[in-house]
Amino acid sequence: METALCNFIEPGDRVLVAIMGFFGMRLFDMAGRYGARVDKIERPWGQVFDPDEIDTALRGKNYKLLALVHAETSTGAWQPGIADIAAAAHQHGALFVLDTVTSLGGLPVEIDAWDVDIAYSAAQKCLSASPGVAPLTISGRAVDVLHHRHTPVANWYLDLTGLVKYWGTEHAYHHTAPISLNYALREALRLVAEEGLENCFTRHRANAELLWNGLEALNLPLLMPIPHRLPSLSTPKFPPSVDDTTVRQRLLNEYNIEIAGGFGPLKGQVWRIGLMGFSSRRENVTLLLAALREILSTPG
Repeated sequence: METALCNFIEPGDRVLVAIMGFFGMRLFDMAGRYGARVDKIERPWGQVFDPDEIDTALRGKNYKLLALVHAETSTGAWQPGIADIAAAAHQHGALFVLDTVTSLGGLPVEIDAWDVDIAYSAAQKCLSASPGVAPLTISGRAVDVLHHRHTPVANWYLDLTGLVKYWGTEHAYHHTAPISLNYALREALRLVAEEGLENCFTRHRANAELLWNGLEALNLPLLMPIPHRLPSLSTPKFPPSVDDTTVRQRLLNEYNIEIAGGFGPLKGQVWRIGLMGFSSRRENVTLLLAALREILSTPG
């Protein structure tokens, strides 16, 4: 996330961030720290954007960057219309930055087909590798902007003009790479290739639907409507009579299952249940639903 911003922002640049949850807010915060004049458009947590409203927000403002989260893990929201949003950004002269941290490997991420300029992800989500390395891709359009900066990149370690020499044919020393993490990521990608991307997407969706149906049967409706619901991260709502902390502690202590609580405006209202990568398995869903059924029916 930081690499995607620091390399393309110079002091005074105008940036627009579309915020529909916690990680959009983080993009907004980071961009401001690099000296950008940052504007935002916001959706209430649990909603997504219509591409037309982003197009309207871009008009006449001369933004250098538009940034958006594809899969917002604070809410379980899946943002649609990415190709249309990218087209709107380019029509108004902006580069398009897309956060694919929780979507890569769990649902289609068509960077070239959508014409996304800068995208980043994470190894530890739907790829099931170790945390600490992050895939990043940038378009030719973005490379040209990088090479025509007027000021040095403000972050030394993440400066792509230095990293490209380290990883390229020059192999100029930059840092000591986390070799074990690189091999872990390679192995994780091998497993994805072995399963096949379409099969991977199908598995994530099937297990998510099994979870959703089970949660509904337990009177735990989902925050997000089905068209905008992530297969990798679900956010069931629970009634005020349910003690959030007690349920999550019992899941962990009695069943060795960890789910996350809500935060921000959703704190104390939803749980965040990840079914990502290897953990997206039918037996995990079955155990969780049985455990929740037991805990919710008995005093703890």
